[in-house]
Amino acid sequence: MVRLKDIAERAGVSIMTVSKVLRDAPDISANTKSRVRSLATEMGYVPHAMAAGLRTRATRLLGLVIPGVINPVYSRLIMALEDRAFDLGFDLFLTHTLEKPEREEFALRRLLARRVEGLFVIPVPRLGDTPRIYADLERLRTPVVILGPAPEFCQGFSRVATDELGASRDLTQHLISLGHRRIAFLAGHTVSPSAQARLDGHRRALRDAGIDHDDRLIFQAGTSIEDGFQAALELVRESLGATAIQAVNDLVAIGAVNALVSQGVRVPEDVSVAGFGNILTAEHARVPLTTAREPKFRLGVAAMEIMQRLLAGGPAESRTLRAEVIVRKSTAPPAVNTMI
Repeated sequence: MVRLKDIAERAGVSIMTVSKVLRDAPDISANTKSRVRSLATEMGYVPHAMAAGLRTRATRLLGLVIPGVINPVYSRLIMALEDRAFDLGFDLFLTHTLEKPEREEFALRRLLARRVEGLFVIPVPRLGDTPRIYADLERLRTPVVILGPAPEFCQGFSRVATDELGASRDLTQHLISLGHRRIAFLAGHTVSPSAQARLDGHRRALRDAGIDHDDRLIFQAGTSIEDGFQAALELVRESLGATAIQAVNDLVAIGAVNALVSQGVRVPEDVSVAGFGNILTAEHARVPLTTAREPKFRLGVAAMEIMQRLLAGGPAESRTLRAEVIVRKSTAPPAVNTMI
């Protein structure tokens, strides 16, 4: 490893001079700076980030805590955050909670121990009192940006989110505009603010259209393709007269389409299906999926802008971005005498 002492010997200057050059101190001449920097590059010198952080109290580290990268919804969000962090000279530590509260607390405390300057977090949903780690983050005044709808215990932090209620309402309105009145909803976890917002948007659209809400058409379906497959099979077995299915996310919707096809039900000729999120697979699914396009990259950019304001010590207002309904081949007007 190349040391400051090695560069100083080659340049014929003191170690202190080399250190000042690399910190761009103003009391060193331009010629000396140019010569020392050229030598440092030629010799392959790499600054010791941890040592620099101890001197300046700025580690240039940010933490990102998400459920898991296996969910394709997060890919463009992570890309945007890492891209902006790179441009701003930050490194981004990524860790997974797997939606386990105890793992979330461990991950957050480990990131704090590494002296990250700020945190981006998708909280693990749960009921009850504020988890101790979030109370500690508020007490320590750690810059935190919540990604997505904030649970009750995160109301004190800035956040950036999609208008999930509005987007879900728009999706239901799209199905209603096609003529559907019996719309099944494959819901997510009951403690998830995101899943609840999407269910609330669906119900609001029905109410606005004067359609009576039937609780029998609400199925708990989780978040995965397998969850959607099983929920759709249950819907078929119960024969509730649905002509359309709206799912909490695209993975659940894709699972529902697979289940319907396995039962000889055509999509959209017999039953329409809509998802939420616009993951890459949605466009290339067995039946291209009508869905709500979440502005995932813009969410990441907006989150980093909020973080910059927090790191500068200023106020940072939360932001909510709109989602756009993308109509593809999985939705159509209901066929006469066809339903499940």
